[in-house]
Amino acid sequence: MPEVVFTPGRRRTSPDPADAPPRAAGPRSSPTLRQRALARMRIGLLGAAGFVGLIVVWQVVAVAEVIGNGLLPRPGEVLAVIWTGLGDGLAYDLYVSTSRVVIWVAIGIAAAVPVGFVLGWFPLARAVLNPLVNFFRALPPIALVPLVIVYFGIGELARGIILMYAAFFATVVIVFEGIAGIEEKYVRAARTLGADRFEVLLRIVLPFSVPHILTAARVSLGIGWASLVAAELVAAQDGLGAVIQNAGNFLDIPRVYAGIILIGLSALVMDLLIRLASARLVRWQDRGDR
Repeated sequence: MPEVVFTPGRRRTSPDPADAPPRAAGPRSSPTLRQRALARMRIGLLGAAGFVGLIVVWQVVAVAEVIGNGLLPRPGEVLAVIWTGLGDGLAYDLYVSTSRVVIWVAIGIAAAVPVGFVLGWFPLARAVLNPLVNFFRALPPIALVPLVIVYFGIGELARGIILMYAAFFATVVIVFEGIAGIEEKYVRAARTLGADRFEVLLRIVLPFSVPHILTAARVSLGIGWASLVAAELVAAQDGLGAVIQNAGNFLDIPRVYAGIILIGLSALVMDLLIRLASARLVRWQDRGDR
């Protein structure tokens, strides 16, 4: 009950704090630009620390000759090979491999996205095609090299087919799972508001599929780089895969490590670019740091 307070000449009632209406919770303050920059810097430093630790372990193992007969080169030797090699043809090999991966993986993703939509949106198509997709997804691209040579020869098309195959089925599965996982309440709400099937697909399914398409691009690029050596087994004269194979044939171990490191760094840079694009394109989606 409110408490009655007597003061000379007037009568006043002081409200009980328990009877006061609850305050509306204000919006949480978003992090400032400086705070976001510091958070990103901290994440970057932690990631760099992992590489530094790996290089230190590598140096110790190489100096201690844990792997006998000097078969493990020191990090400085590999860095020198990369530095001199980039001006002596290695930069061109890096360009060729990057072009192959980007072009053919993009073709594979473009071909896979409609298939993923069909599997995710139409239950009958999913029941018929899903076992086939899972069957081919389990086949490693390197196992297809002999057949690709027989059917497509040893030209650039054959190498592209292997990379496109590697990207296609991974993208189909990710897009299909993303669309099949869209919450039914959004579709029902759109249909309640009068949207037909095409409008639901355009206004609900397509926006919700963008994060999954970007995830598929990240995964497919990783698989594409992992399949690069298999693709360049098909009589390639240039590219990082060819560099690794030729260096291995002549036991040029530092150059083998140089090719492997350049593949890893290229994949890392591409993954970072896609993550930055994803942060821009799906800013509406409530998600934590990835």
